[in-house]
Amino acid sequence: MAFDKMELKDIEVWDGNYAAAQAMRQCQIDVVAAYPITPSTPIVEGYGNFKANNYVEGEFVMVESEHAAMSGCIGAAAAGGRVATATSSQGFALMVETLYQASGMRLPIVLNVVNRALAAPLNVNGDHADMYLGRDSGWIQLDAYCPQDAYDLNFIAFKVSEDHDVRLPCMVHQDGFMTSHTAQGVHTLSDDVAYGFVGDFQPMNDMLDFEHPVTHGVQTEEDWHFEHKARQHNDLMTKVFPKIQAAFDDFEKLSGRKYNLVESYDMDDADVAVVCMGTSVETAREVASEMREKGVKAGVVGLRVIRPFPFFEIAEALKGAKAIATLDRSSPGGAPGMLFNEIAGCLFNTDDRALLSGFIYGLGGRDLTKKHLVEIFTQLQANVDAGKVTTSLQQFIGVRGPKLQFL
Repeated sequence: MAFDKMELKDIEVWDGNYAAAQAMRQCQIDVVAAYPITPSTPIVEGYGNFKANNYVEGEFVMVESEHAAMSGCIGAAAAGGRVATATSSQGFALMVETLYQASGMRLPIVLNVVNRALAAPLNVNGDHADMYLGRDSGWIQLDAYCPQDAYDLNFIAFKVSEDHDVRLPCMVHQDGFMTSHTAQGVHTLSDDVAYGFVGDFQPMNDMLDFEHPVTHGVQTEEDWHFEHKARQHNDLMTKVFPKIQAAFDDFEKLSGRKYNLVESYDMDDADVAVVCMGTSVETAREVASEMREKGVKAGVVGLRVIRPFPFFEIAEALKGAKAIATLDRSSPGGAPGMLFNEIAGCLFNTDDRALLSGFIYGLGGRDLTKKHLVEIFTQLQANVDAGKVTTSLQQFIGVRGPKLQFL
């Protein structure tokens, strides 16, 4: 069956959802199985529209739930197809059981996650609760800061995930509404160039290869389960980093746009630094520049790759910083935020003894303002001047009522 190609301008005005849908179209996916949920609905809705208008050759399968959506993706990937879908929040939570199956069976599925708060209370706006929920599911996780990233990282996700040395599923995260529904100029690739970067899908251990029969989802128990999971973990931590970096390098040669495992801004001489993800990175960069005009040597470190976690790259990026704040956009549920814990792990065996503090912010779509970041950088400088953390190690910023802090 022939399909039509779409003529794109060099720069299109797209929001993050439409940028992701366009990238999926250009990758020419064999099967998209999907169930809509706010704020990711426009991704699969847009892809379905491409299918209806003959811009897509593959199948679009409407299912009864997000659990069924990922189950359909698992079946299609096991059969030997290029597969993707999208979800958010409660839908992501309903997928969790199947996420572990996809990674355990080494199926290269791409999942666009438009990050949104988890209920209760019910909330349709963006925070990183669903991102954090999936961080130990064995998937590669990439983080977009803007619609351009949401477009580009989809190509990276397919290229890395489908590599026969990797064969692990990959999530591309973007902030709900703040990226997904915010339109910006996006530099595009032509259909032929985009597809050429990703390449033809090359099946491996597919169930429809009747000359080489395989079984997926076997039962192992204590005799082989440990070895299976250890190998999966080892491959995630050793093979994936160089593949991602190689894909970043190839994409830079193609597009001129550079991505890194860890993004550093003004960190060469920074005394104080903020570590964050998503749209907060761009805001933090702007405030850090303004703080430098006031004499504060401020810098920002943004995570581009969340899983596998780039411990050594983060430690190198933060080298020399005297006081560091981690920004977690997820309620920790009685524990320190994920970034606080993992940055502490990154720094523990280094010679640097930076003063580390954590901030919980932006839950349920609450804005992170420049004023909040000025307050954080100011507090970090106070820590440097005092030679110790002058307030609680963990606190909430931007919450109404009495100031909440713990630890």
